[in-house]
Amino acid sequence: MPRFLRSLFGQVVLALILGVVIGFVWPDFGVKLKPLGDGFIKLIKMIIPVLVFCVVVHGIAGAGDLKRVGRVGVKALVYFEVVTTIALVLGLALAYYFQPGVGMNVDPKALDAGAMSAYVDNANKLTGGGTVEFLLKLIPTTVVAAFATGDVLQVLLFAVLFGCALAMLGERGAPVAGFIDTLGHVLFRIMGIIIKLAPLGVLGAIAFTVSKYGIGSLKQLGLLVVLFYGAVIFFVVVVLGAIMKFSGFSIFKLLRYLREELMVVFATTSSDSVLPQIMNKLRRMGIRDSTVGLVIPTGYSFNLDAFSIYITLAAVFIAQATNTPITMTDLLTILAISLVTSKGAHGVPGSAIVVLAATLQAIPAIPAIGLVLVLSVDWFMGIARALGNLIGNCVATVAVASWEGDIDRERAHAALDGKPLPPADDEAGAVGPATPPVPVALKA
Repeated sequence: MPRFLRSLFGQVVLALILGVVIGFVWPDFGVKLKPLGDGFIKLIKMIIPVLVFCVVVHGIAGAGDLKRVGRVGVKALVYFEVVTTIALVLGLALAYYFQPGVGMNVDPKALDAGAMSAYVDNANKLTGGGTVEFLLKLIPTTVVAAFATGDVLQVLLFAVLFGCALAMLGERGAPVAGFIDTLGHVLFRIMGIIIKLAPLGVLGAIAFTVSKYGIGSLKQLGLLVVLFYGAVIFFVVVVLGAIMKFSGFSIFKLLRYLREELMVVFATTSSDSVLPQIMNKLRRMGIRDSTVGLVIPTGYSFNLDAFSIYITLAAVFIAQATNTPITMTDLLTILAISLVTSKGAHGVPGSAIVVLAATLQAIPAIPAIGLVLVLSVDWFMGIARALGNLIGNCVATVAVASWEGDIDRERAHAALDGKPLPPADDEAGAVGPATPPVPVALKA
């Protein structure tokens, strides 16, 4: 067997091609393969809450300096807000300049309101109660409920509190820290087993999608799709590329380093499907455990770069398509509302449409029913959303780690250049240094 096909990346690429072929040639059979993709994502999501808990607690307890952990959290939130705002402005500017919806002349009264009912209900749940209600939702009813529902932000809140308390206990907490470290190793071993099924998951997801939607779905709203993909590529190469360069690294080398995970996300349109692997790869690069554990899970809800571009771009597109005049005040309102509605939408069913509905509810001038227009191409745009969001969070982790001095630069450059890493860190399923934990950045 060729070396390329022996690698996970090669197997995923082959599965991707086979999925497209099956979807075109045997569409009825392709639809039946959907459970392969769904099952793979469910297997990943099964261990995410406990895995995030272990990585965050291990990282904070190993860091020892709780002030450092606090600084990382604050710097991450500042970074998220700045970069997200840039993404939102980019979406507005492109929609206003290229005007993808102009000329469609859609009558809002002719659109099917029934297709929007479920999304509007979820939008009301998302925005109901405002900021205070959103913050209260971060606190789980019980610790068990946070893990049972798989709410990453609630798990993260408990993990931070648990890790800080464990660090404050010192030697008395060592047995618990050792147990969590071992549990983390076990979970990453499980992850190593599950990830071998990635080609099957990719095959099922792509075969189903091509069978159901077909490439013809792009024709109706082709300009919007092309514009969005161009915006995401521009954002990754120019904006995130500049951030990586400022941090001392190359965005293209990072993309190559993460190519296997990006291929899985491309096929499944879900960044959840690679969250554990991404955290492990960033740690193997030499980034401190506590930094990875705080930035990545938080970024999944607070740092949705491509998602932010989509919100403002689609909102203006709908206004243009329905011949709704919008003023500069409306544009600024879209920007301000999107800064709020884009937070915490991760995990909400149909989150892209839901957030759009929540955004447009605050702007009566734009008919919310216009969201039906983008439903037919939402999946295609979802590919770029998932990829852009994942890349943005990986860059955020590198940037914050560089800002805080939590990255072993020599090791990071070796990883990005494809050079072999020390065997102890290359072991599949490694969750971090052996107990007692020693931050990677502080290794001799």
